[in-house]
Amino acid sequence: MKPVPLPDWDPSLQHVIDDMNGRPINVHALLANHPALLNAWWTLRNYLVNGGELEQRHCELVILRVAVHLRSWYEWGSHVVRGIDSGLSMAEIENLRSDERPWGEADGALLAAVDEVAKYHAIGEEARARLAPHFTERQVMDVIVLHGMYLTLGCLVNTWRVELDDHVGARLPDGVSETSFLSD
Repeated sequence: MKPVPLPDWDPSLQHVIDDMNGRPINVHALLANHPALLNAWWTLRNYLVNGGELEQRHCELVILRVAVHLRSWYEWGSHVVRGIDSGLSMAEIENLRSDERPWGEADGALLAAVDEVAKYHAIGEEARARLAPHFTERQVMDVIVLHGMYLTLGCLVNTWRVELDDHVGARLPDGVSETSFLSD
């Protein structure tokens, strides 16, 4: 299955085209093969793409760490610039690719929780206790749902080998490439 060219999109998806200023990205074009699914998913996407109740920086930490777990170049490449725009340094972004945790308490607790969801499909009591001083229960729910949404997207783009959007790739910092991402 390939991304659907924009002129071939179902008319029920016009709101997606409008929300993306006439330029939906390739993962949305892939989902356009299933208009009912894309329509059902869109409200959740719009809530989470801006972090839900999380700060945008924390949202991007979660997404980038999920991309690492999935070895999803598409999601990694799509979110490096968004991560930088949210206040992450390139060094912090690169650190997400290792198991080292040179993070403060809040970020360290968040990333440990993401790793637990990836490994155990839950956040244990000890990890929730580490999160509690920094994140509300609602924010923890957003972390889990954000993880799930990007797990789903990563599986879709990995299954159908969706290419990174050219305009997204053009914004990546020097040295950020599919080869460098997948080399570890």
